[in-house]
Parts: sequence; structure tokens; C-alpha cells
Amino acid sequence: MRTILLLICSNVFMTIAWYGHLKQQHVPMWKAILVSWGIAFFEYCLMVPANRWGFTNGFNGFQLKMTQEVITLVVFTAFALLYLNEPFHWRYLVSFALLLGAVYFMFKK
Repeated sequence: MRTILLLICSNVFMTIAWYGHLKQQHVPMWKAILVSWGIAFFEYCLMVPANRWGFTNGFNGFQLKMTQEVITLVVFTAFALLYLNEPFHWRYLVSFALLLGAVYFMFKK
């Protein structure tokens, strides 16, 4: 559970670092890059322990990556809807369902 919680928190920082500047077009690119790097530092401070603890406690590398990708999509979806005010289409749900199927097979014994 600690791994999942850290992955969620790190993905919040990652999403803000990567996409938070999109609505700030007036900010010069070099400033957006520096601010994004500063935010990404905190993402790494959470992601590295999440992956290490997850790997130590039974996840393999593929499982960690697939879990991180699904968490990224969930966090980004909330961000896109709430911050970027983007519409949500049915095809996104289909895509997410296919990814969840991938997660199922990734963890299947």
C-alpha cells in the first residue's frame, strides 16, 4: 500500500511539472522548464522510494511500471478535467479499460 500511495503522490507532482504550464502561455519557456524541474525533484523524491520498496516487497519491474502508468492516467484524467477543462470522450474509457486488462494480465499468476 505504501508503494501505491507514493506512486500516486509522485504522479501528482509529475503531472503538475509536465502539464501545469500549459495554461501559462505568458511565462517564458525557460522559466517553465526551471519550475517544472523544481517540481519534478519532488516527484523523484517519492518515485524512487516507491519503486525500491515495491520491488523489495514483491512487485517486479514490469508490474511497477504498469501500475505507475495506470496511476498516471487516473491522475492525468483528473488534472485534464479539473485544471485544463478538457472534455472526456467515451473512447478514453475504452482505452482505460484496455489498459486495466493489461494490468490484470500483468499480475495474473
